[in-house]
Amino acid sequence: MTPPPLLEVRDLSVQIAGRALLDGVSLSLQAGELVGVIGPNGAGKTTLLRAITGRVARGGTIHLDGAPIEALRGRERARSVAVVEQLPEAPPTMRVSELAMLGRFPHLGLLGRETSRDVAITRDAMTRAGCLDLAERLIGTLSGGERRRAFIARALAQEPRLLLLDEPTAALDASAQGEVFEVIRTLADDGAGALVVVHDLSLAAAWCDRLLLLHGGAVVASGDPREVITAEHLAHVYGPFVTLLTHPDTGRPLVVPTGLDARVGIDARP
Repeated sequence: MTPPPLLEVRDLSVQIAGRALLDGVSLSLQAGELVGVIGPNGAGKTTLLRAITGRVARGGTIHLDGAPIEALRGRERARSVAVVEQLPEAPPTMRVSELAMLGRFPHLGLLGRETSRDVAITRDAMTRAGCLDLAERLIGTLSGGERRRAFIARALAQEPRLLLLDEPTAALDASAQGEVFEVIRTLADDGAGALVVVHDLSLAAAWCDRLLLLHGGAVVASGDPREVITAEHLAHVYGPFVTLLTHPDTGRPLVVPTGLDARVGIDARP
């Protein structure tokens, strides 16, 4: 028999103060997949992750490995699902190693003491997230990009089946963005799954197996990046301010801001 999707969301809806933030959103994610959620500001991307994790009231159904997610107890859910929020917080006096070790909490025994295995897993998580050299630094002394790496390390230390990330590459340079997505890609290739909110459309197209394009809380398109990031969809969602190109090596979509010359009809090319 074909196993159920790792994550299956059906007809998800969220309303706050009479306003629909999500309207009938459905998606599925198989183990081994990296699925990106794209769309403009206010499209409902972060709300989707918050609904999946139970942080906002919602309608519709959410299943994890074929079972209603509500049926999972707190510790069991924490062992299965790791979350990296858009603006995560931690005490500024906490060390990066201590933050990363928090990812082991759902796995600790009755006495709540970490073992040598927990220490090794946490160290490996920091290595993969690119922050092992920051292990003794205080959270309050880190740059935005360094903080992001530290929280990704905490999520990796959980050894999750499903990883939910909201803009994990924000505040990172181009090289570091690739390194973070390489970590996420490796996690998926090892049998987990990842649902990632991404603002950079080119980055999403380069790394994700499938994309979900949201606009106004509803699904505009879903599927292969080449099917989702099209001129028609971009014009509908983003208007005239982006240009669609094709990567010369991979054939995947490249999306760049439309320059002033192009908008006013001036060909500035030599």
